[in-house]
Amino acid sequence: MNAITSVPFLDLVSAHRALKDELCNAFRAALETASFIGGPAVEEFETKFAAYCKTNYCVGVGSGTDALRFALMAAGIRPGDTVITVPNSFIATGEAISQTGALIDFVDVDERTYNLDPLKLKQYLEMSCDWDAGLRRLVVHKTGSPLTAIIPVHLYGQTADMDQIAELAEQYNLVLLEDACQAHGADYFSQSEGCWKRAGSMGRAAAFSFYPGKNLGACGEAGAVTTNDEELAMKIRMLRDHGQVRKYYHDVEGYNGRLDAIQASILSIKLDHLDDWTARRRQVAAYYGELLDSVHDEVTLPYQPAWAKAVYHLYPVCVRNRDQVMKQLAAAGIGTGIHYPIPLHLQKAYAYLGYKKGDFPVSERLSDEVLSLPMGPELTPEQQDLVATEVLRSVGAPHGGLRYLTQHA
Repeated sequence: MNAITSVPFLDLVSAHRALKDELCNAFRAALETASFIGGPAVEEFETKFAAYCKTNYCVGVGSGTDALRFALMAAGIRPGDTVITVPNSFIATGEAISQTGALIDFVDVDERTYNLDPLKLKQYLEMSCDWDAGLRRLVVHKTGSPLTAIIPVHLYGQTADMDQIAELAEQYNLVLLEDACQAHGADYFSQSEGCWKRAGSMGRAAAFSFYPGKNLGACGEAGAVTTNDEELAMKIRMLRDHGQVRKYYHDVEGYNGRLDAIQASILSIKLDHLDDWTARRRQVAAYYGELLDSVHDEVTLPYQPAWAKAVYHLYPVCVRNRDQVMKQLAAAGIGTGIHYPIPLHLQKAYAYLGYKKGDFPVSERLSDEVLSLPMGPELTPEQQDLVATEVLRSVGAPHGGLRYLTQHA
């Protein structure tokens, strides 16, 4: 058996190699029919992904950012409105809000799940806003504008605690939109409904990204909105295609945000494998848990509440000496990532919002400590042993070498 000498952070080659014939056939079909924009391939994927997310509608768009921006616009969010999200996210969440002309405000995340903290949200709504009876809206003290929407982010492949968030959204007349760009197939047990709910089915609408590194990734840029609201789906179909109801008849001014047919065909093929890939990701996460359990005081592992079934888009751990750990893993040929090194409220792009260090302490701590280990369905136990051995070594813990290799040599 060959010794493992390196572990990439993300392996996009193996899955595509296994599906090469199917993917190439999809490309050939597009060439032979010259069906590149819209058409049966896009409609087929939209139908399949809506069913997968347990929603009535899916609208394919050009990217996850398009998906969230169009969902906000179709839901009636107007320039000058305030929209809440979390600081612990990729900047696309903020971009989608600001590019609709809305104002961004933040609520910090939970210490354990790293997602929107419902208790902090409740505190924000009660203490940072006033109810305007005429508008039937909360007005935010900081922005002086009506609060109209909230976007919880299902980060790293695990859903936010949606029951409490949905209850607050209903109480205060807020549009609830899910940022599910990292959560394809994640599930949440709703106590209020007594059943498991799929990410993408719990808000007015949800945004998905199919960037190549996602659990369900295209071979380029792609995204989708899922919803049970027929009117909202119709508006998004218009927004993505220059506001057209039919060719050259434009009811509104729209955008060029369409999902192309080749990417839709690729996504349809991959969707058939997504549940198997998710099962494998869960096995990888469980094995990491076994390997690193002995150092849980030094290395904080991902926490999965009883109400969540995570899909492990990433496997983030928290370590206080992150730079040292990263360097040691890199020297051993192990790739890692930081998601994310600067929380949104401290990004230069959002300096105009006037936030300062200390405003959102949990997100700020995560930005200093979080380290994403290699994760994916193709990751082998041998590779995980190497990763774990180097993590243990980096925190000064005893390690038994490559356990799996020793057992199976």
